[in-house]
Amino acid sequence: MQADHAAAARGVRLTAWTVAALWALRLLTAAGLAVDAYVHADLAPTYDFGGSGISQGQLFRVEAAAAALAALLMIGFGTRRLAWAYALLVAAGGVGAVLLYRYVDVGAFGPLRNMYEPIWYPEKTLSLVAEAAAAVLAVVGLLLAHRQHRKTP
Repeated sequence: MQADHAAAARGVRLTAWTVAALWALRLLTAAGLAVDAYVHADLAPTYDFGGSGISQGQLFRVEAAAAALAALLMIGFGTRRLAWAYALLVAAGGVGAVLLYRYVDVGAFGPLRNMYEPIWYPEKTLSLVAEAAAAVLAVVGLLLAHRQHRKTP
């Protein structure tokens, strides 16, 4: 348990409940990010197109990779503030993107085609819920990691 060893090295005593709660927070955040990664990887081929510019399918693959990396970081390095900050950035960025392109017709922007999609469907909803949950959990985790870091003598 990395959290136990790191805390013990700093002279901080963690109860079994605290360690379990921190692991649960890490695993729930990783699960939300894993769902995000799966949904985007699964939908990516649907949004590929021929032509110049960056396709929405390519962006979905980038989001899937970023979310998968964030999930792995939560499991492997969830005691570090940078891991929580990255998870928050990925999850909140996903929430922002889906809401923006659902409700605002931004139009084409640079090499990006118009990605306005004013509908909801099950995968889109699942992705939004998973990203939102992961973002909220990442805020909590980041605050706890920061608080734990400040207790370092």
